[in-house]
Amino acid sequence: MKRPKIEPSVARRFRLQHLLFALAALYLVFISVKFPQFLEIAKAMSGDDGHVGLDLAEVQDSQDGDLSKPLFSSVYKDTFHRKLEDQSQDAPVRPSKEPLEEKKSESKPIRPLQHRYGRITGEILRQMNRTNELSVLERMADEAWTLGLNAWEEVDKHDGKETGEGSIVEGKPESCPSWLSMSGQELAMGDKLMFLPCGLAAGSSVTVVGTSHYAHQEYVPQLAKLRRGDGTVLVSQFMVELQGLKSVDGEDPPKILHLNPRLKGDWSQRPVIEHNTCYRMQWGSAQRCDGLPSKNNEDMLVDGYGRCEKWMRNDMVDSKESRTKTTSWFKRFIGREQKPEVTWPFPFTEGRLFILTIRAGVDGFHISVGGRHVTSFPYRTGFTLEDATGLAIKGDVDVHSVYATSLPTSHPSFSPQRVLEMSEKWKARPLPKSPIRLFIGVLSATNHFAERMAVRKTWMQSSVIKSSNVVVRFFVALNPRKEVNAVLKKEAAYFGDIVILPFMDRYELVVLKTISICEFGVQNVTAAYIMKCDDDTFVRVDTVLKEIEGISSKRSLYMGNLNLLHRPLRSGKWAVTYEEWPEEVYPPYANGPGYIISIDIAKFVISQHGSRSLRLFKMEDVSMGMWVEQFNSSMATVQYSHNWKFCQYGCMENYYTAHYQSPRQMICLWDKLGRGRVQCCNFR
Repeated sequence: MKRPKIEPSVARRFRLQHLLFALAALYLVFISVKFPQFLEIAKAMSGDDGHVGLDLAEVQDSQDGDLSKPLFSSVYKDTFHRKLEDQSQDAPVRPSKEPLEEKKSESKPIRPLQHRYGRITGEILRQMNRTNELSVLERMADEAWTLGLNAWEEVDKHDGKETGEGSIVEGKPESCPSWLSMSGQELAMGDKLMFLPCGLAAGSSVTVVGTSHYAHQEYVPQLAKLRRGDGTVLVSQFMVELQGLKSVDGEDPPKILHLNPRLKGDWSQRPVIEHNTCYRMQWGSAQRCDGLPSKNNEDMLVDGYGRCEKWMRNDMVDSKESRTKTTSWFKRFIGREQKPEVTWPFPFTEGRLFILTIRAGVDGFHISVGGRHVTSFPYRTGFTLEDATGLAIKGDVDVHSVYATSLPTSHPSFSPQRVLEMSEKWKARPLPKSPIRLFIGVLSATNHFAERMAVRKTWMQSSVIKSSNVVVRFFVALNPRKEVNAVLKKEAAYFGDIVILPFMDRYELVVLKTISICEFGVQNVTAAYIMKCDDDTFVRVDTVLKEIEGISSKRSLYMGNLNLLHRPLRSGKWAVTYEEWPEEVYPPYANGPGYIISIDIAKFVISQHGSRSLRLFKMEDVSMGMWVEQFNSSMATVQYSHNWKFCQYGCMENYYTAHYQSPRQMICLWDKLGRGRVQCCNFR
C-alpha cells in the first residue's frame, strides 16, 4: 500500500506542531517540578464556578494529562489588573548591584525561603541606609508603634472637654448656617473647596458664577499611539463636585456628584456634559448628555425632568426639525396653528460668563444654566445628601462667586451617637470558650463609624454568627487626633467588637493589622479557619462556610480570588519600586477584600513573626501570599482554592463577598438576602 503523498509545506507544519507540543510538555514538567504551586493554582483557577481543589501529588504522578489545553487560560480574567496606568512618571531604576545571597541554614525544623533581598527589602536598603540595620518599612513600623503608644496614653488621660468631644459623644445636635457664600478669591485660598458643614437637604441649591477658559492644547499619548495626527487636542473643561468626608489616607474623598462640562467634548469636538459618582476611588457608570434629548418615559425621568435636554449640534441635522422648517410656511398659510420648537445652544461658551445652579430634588440633582434646565442626575444608592459636606470646583474655569442656600441647620449624622445607635442588639457576644469554625477579622479605620455600623446591622446578624459558630472583630489602629481615638475607645467599650491596635494608622502598615488578625485567631479563639476582609466588604457568611466545608479538613487551606504571576506596577500612582519589591512577579496571592486561611498557616505566620523571620511588604494581600508560599514549600502542601465570587471590584450575581459597598449598599444587600435574592445593589 502506497503512502499518501504529503506536500513539503504541510510536512514542515506537521513537524513544527510536534516540536511545539514537545516543548510544551517539557515546560509543564519543568513547572511542575520547579514551581509545583503554580501548576496547582493554575488548575484551580481554570474553573468557572465553585472552588476547584487539586492534590499536588496527583498532579505530579499523573501520566495522562491533556497537554492540548493551555495551562494559564484563566489566569488574567480580572481585567482591572491590566488597566492602563499613568505613564507620566518614569519607572524606578533597577538597582545596579545585585546583593549577595544570604547563607542557607544547615539544619532547621522550618525551611524558610531564601530571599536574596532579606526580610523586607534586604541588603539593598541596608547599603543605602547605613544608619542602622532596619529597612524603611521596619523603621516606619517602629515609629508608628512609638507614636501609637504615646497616643494611647493620651487617650487614657483625655476626658473630651478640651475639644468639645463630649458633646459629640452625647449626641447634641450641631448647629449649621442655613446659607453660605464665598468669593472666587476665598475659594482659591481654600484649595478650591467650600465646606458645607451639615451637607445638603432636599430643596438645597448651590450656585456657581464663573467664566469658562478658552481651549488650550493638550497632548494625549493614546491618540499619538493611534496615529491620529500629532496627539494634540483642544481642551476646555471643568469639574464641579459634591464630595463627602475623606475616610482613608491615600484615597480621594467620595464624590456624591461629579459634574463635568466638556466644551470641546471627548477628543470629538462635540460638547458634552458628564455626570458620575465615585466611592473608594471606584467610579460608577457615567451619564453623558451630548445634545440629544433623553427618553421621556417614567423610568428615565427625574422628578418629572428629563435627564438630558436637547441643544444644537453642528454635526447633524434633525430630520424632524428640517421637515418642520420646510412645511411651517404652508401650515401658517392655510391657518393651522404651528407650535414653535426652540433648540438652545450648548449652555457653556469659551470666555463667557455662566451661572450654574445645582438643586437637590426628591429623586435627584437638577442642573440649570442661566435659569434653564439642562440635565438631571438621579441619586444613587450608597450616597445621601447629608454626606455632601464639600463643594470642589477645578479645571478650566475662573470662579467669581459661590452661593449655597436652603441648607439644613443641623446634621444628625455627624453625631456618632446617631450613627452608632447605642442599642443592646448591636453588641457583640463574649468570646465563646468552645472551638469555633471561623474567625473573621475586619480591617477598619478610626473614623469609619458608619461602615462598622452597617456591618453590625447586616451580615454580622447572620444566624451562624448569632449561634457563636463564627466570631467577628474589627481591627483598628490609632488616629493622630486624640479626640477621634477617644470616641473610638468609647465605641469599643460599648459594642465589644473592636480590637484597638496601639500603633499609628498608615496605609503601608496594613500588613501589621493582618498579623494581628492571625494572632487573635490563634490566641484568643479556637478557630479552624481565619478570614480577613475590609469594612466595605459584604460577606455571605453561610455561603463562605459551605465553601470551606467542601475542602478536606486535613488539608491546609488558602481560599479567595487568586492572582497568579502578577507583576508589580513600576509606574503610575500605585508604583512599586525595585527597592520595595525586587522580584519580577508577585507570589500567588488572594485579593485582600476577602480571603481565608487555615489555622495552621496562621500559627506559622505568628511563629515566623515572633522570630523576626517573617518577610513583610506594604501590600498585605501580597504578604499573605508570600507567607502561604513559604508555608507550602517548608511545612505542608496547601490547598489553593480559587473563586471569582470573592469579588475584588464591586459585586457580581451570586457573590460570596462584595467589595466597595457603601453603608447604604450594605443595607440594600442585606434586605435582598432577607428576601432570598442574591443580587447586587449597583447604583453608584
